[in-house]
Amino acid sequence: MVIKNVNLETVCGITSKLPENKLPEFAFAGKSNVGKSSLINGLMNRKSLARTSSSPGKTQTINYYNINDEMYFVDLPGYGYATANVKVKAQWGKMIEDYLHQSKKIRAVFLLVDIRHAPSENDRIMYDWILDRGYQPILIATKLDKIKRSQVAKQVKLICDTLDVVDDTTVIPYSSLNKQGREEIYDLLDRLMEDTN
Repeated sequence: MVIKNVNLETVCGITSKLPENKLPEFAFAGKSNVGKSSLINGLMNRKSLARTSSSPGKTQTINYYNINDEMYFVDLPGYGYATANVKVKAQWGKMIEDYLHQSKKIRAVFLLVDIRHAPSENDRIMYDWILDRGYQPILIATKLDKIKRSQVAKQVKLICDTLDVVDDTTVIPYSSLNKQGREEIYDLLDRLMEDTN
């Protein structure tokens, strides 16, 4: 996969109507500060098109990135931000649920989890939510550069056991620092696009 053109095409807030896109959509979900914006920037070969922040909860909209006029990367609001008030958390949850329920072009949902820790209760809820909507989440285990290589298999098993993943679930460890795992994600996107055509 070669990324030639990237364009932030649509930004949807809590009151926005979701666009009826014609191209396949690949959605990215994950709790705040799991490295979602860094992953999307890494995949798009852009430094800061998706906004990263040291303060979690920056993504409070659904952002549609047009990739090569062939597909969309859809950046969903980060969930589980501890200091967000109850109303804001409920709005983010509704935005994600509405997207998963209403969009007719979702080809796959990537769920990002921090490889250093067992998935949180919010991660488990999101995983089950995605399954309930009829999609099998592709797990991206972020912050790979923060652990030793010898720990990777153990941590991936911890993630799978905690989420009680379905058989044949794809788990790709990823580092935004050295882009380890990016080629695997590209290969997966290529295969998914071939299945779409």
